[in-house]
Amino acid sequence: MKPNLTTVFKPNLVEANNNQTQIKNLQEDVAKLTPKIEENKSDNFLESVKNAIDQVSESQVKSAELTKNYELGLENDLTKVMINQQLAGLGFQMTLNVRNKVLTAYKDIMNMPV
Repeated sequence: MKPNLTTVFKPNLVEANNNQTQIKNLQEDVAKLTPKIEENKSDNFLESVKNAIDQVSESQVKSAELTKNYELGLENDLTKVMINQQLAGLGFQMTLNVRNKVLTAYKDIMNMPV
C-alpha cells in the first residue's frame, strides 16, 4: 500500500471541532458588540436630522476635550484620543456629504421644467 496524505496525516477531528466552536463563539461575541439600529417611528424627519447633527457636535466636543487633556498631560491613552478624533472626523464628513446631496437634489428639483 502506497502512503498518501490520509494515511500519513490523520487530522484530529476533535481539535478541528473545538476550533470551529471557538470561531463560532467569537463571531457571536462580535455580533453582540455591534450596535442595534432602533427605529423611532414617533420622531419626524426634522427631529431625526437634528438629533444626528447634535450627536456629531457632541462627538466633536468630546474629541476636542480629550485632545486638550492629552496635550495638558491629563489623559494618557493616545489610542482613545486618536479614535475619538477619527470618529468626530467621520461624523463631520458624513454630515457634509449628506448636506451636499440634499443641496444637489434641491438644485435638480429647482431646475426641472414645470
